[in-house]
Amino acid sequence: MKKILILFSHPKFESSRANAVLVDHIKGIEGVTFHDLYERYPDFHIDVPVEKALLDQHDVIIWHHPLYWYSCPPLMKQWMDMVLEFNWAYGPKGTALDSKICFNAITAGGSRDLYCSAGTNTFSVNEFLRPFEQTANLCGMTYLPPFAVMGTHQLTNDELIQHAHQYGALINLLQQDESVGDFKDCAFLNDILQLNTD
Repeated sequence: MKKILILFSHPKFESSRANAVLVDHIKGIEGVTFHDLYERYPDFHIDVPVEKALLDQHDVIIWHHPLYWYSCPPLMKQWMDMVLEFNWAYGPKGTALDSKICFNAITAGGSRDLYCSAGTNTFSVNEFLRPFEQTANLCGMTYLPPFAVMGTHQLTNDELIQHAHQYGALINLLQQDESVGDFKDCAFLNDILQLNTD
């Protein structure tokens, strides 16, 4: 069974209804390590050796965060800047992350139709996440499309619970070593038919 590390970054987690539902559903899954960066590093002083050890111990890395100004919250960016070191994560001797699977799990207040060439945000979510995709590529990781919960302010509790079940189902698929090839032909991991929890 693959081990999964969820690197969670939300500076206002206590006021996020959507993330509370998602996290409550997946936090206790066996083989999943939930790592809240803002809880662990409120002073932004990241313990790089500890973070590297966590990455070493897991097969799948999930960058779980709200979409903040088309990117991630600042602590997650600092985590990437500090932890993904040259000749460890990338570079001639940087093979520590080779073949690990990673993707973003995001929440966004804007609905999905706003993230396209005809929408007010002009670009797709996947386009905004290109820096994460290229980071994964540089580090030799397999990057999957994002798991995205869009239009969070308009979602009912039942809709949020359905997203949480999808998130849990996705984690279960990845733990069971499901072929990542099955995931690559969709915009969002939510779109995979196997995740339909109706």
